[in-house]
Amino acid sequence: MTAFSLDPAQTAWRAELRGWAEQRLRPLAEKGEPGHVNRALVVELGRLGLLDRLFSSGALDLCLMRESLAYACTEAETALALQGLGAHPVYAHGTGAQRDRWLPGVRSGTTVAAFALTEPDAGSDAAALTLTAEPDPADGWRLTGEKCWISNAPEADFYTVFARTTPGSGARGVTAFLVPADRPGLTGSPLDMLSPHAIGTLGFDSVPVTADDVIGEPDRGFRVAMSTLNLFRPSVGAFAVGMAQAALDATLAHTAGRDAFGGKLKDLQAVSHQVAEMALRTEAARLMVYAAAAAYDEGAPDVPRRAAMAKLLATETAQYVVDAAVQLHGARALRRGHLLEHLYREVRAPRIYEGASEVQRGIIAKELYATVEAP
Repeated sequence: MTAFSLDPAQTAWRAELRGWAEQRLRPLAEKGEPGHVNRALVVELGRLGLLDRLFSSGALDLCLMRESLAYACTEAETALALQGLGAHPVYAHGTGAQRDRWLPGVRSGTTVAAFALTEPDAGSDAAALTLTAEPDPADGWRLTGEKCWISNAPEADFYTVFARTTPGSGARGVTAFLVPADRPGLTGSPLDMLSPHAIGTLGFDSVPVTADDVIGEPDRGFRVAMSTLNLFRPSVGAFAVGMAQAALDATLAHTAGRDAFGGKLKDLQAVSHQVAEMALRTEAARLMVYAAAAAYDEGAPDVPRRAAMAKLLATETAQYVVDAAVQLHGARALRRGHLLEHLYREVRAPRIYEGASEVQRGIIAKELYATVEAP
């Protein structure tokens, strides 16, 4: 298989996922309470075997899942992605005891995970973390500080938390910890965000952690974070492509059926060319996402650059496509409950989280110049 086409089994899988999203997941999503974890939806993702598949297949399969779910039910897509993002560090870098304790619940959907990296003053500059892990003379460390903009907080059952264990050492002094939600001193509060899922802050007041809670190695947590993001950044692009495709298909149907100026809207050259541009950019983004995912699965050396390119192109493309779709639909697209009103709210955040577009450009430039020999 090349990076630029899907085989018949993958195409059928994508269609099956769309069917599940529309028939089984969307009804549960509609019953959820905005701003809170929809546990019934997460359990259904587990029942369908999709959460288990997060850990049993590769990056391309992850992208197919996220793109297909996003097309019909963005809430299901996001619930799936957050389980993967929060638990992947445990799966890839955790101890046997950590995996045995937490991953069965993640796979079944009965345990909700969260990825806690961002802080009030350390968002795009992830190496500037200030949540401190101070040595505890008794055993381990004590975490003190704050995390914010954390998806699934404060309702998750455990958090993958990144804290500074060695002051003044930048990315080299960060350690990843598995912190159960019931640890003494750990508090949280929700944030009122545009997003329909839970996002909140976490407060750490001398929260105890031990060597048994370390994910990976002490002072090597930044590698845990970056390896996770290298996997999930292309799949953020897949999420964006799914939304762009949904907006494009809605626009095709609308412009083909809408009467305007003595004909159909599609008969206006300005409209048909706009739709063609939307389709062109969506397909280009999809191909770049698939290529980045295939590179990750093959262990290619240029994964950071490809992952950054895929996320950047796909999220910026989705913003363009959804905005154009709203323009071509007119005022009806802004009515609460319309598909495009929903997508217009959903499409904005992916250009910021897991590395803003500006950060992706920085990664791409750094990787490109790393191959150039100084004169």
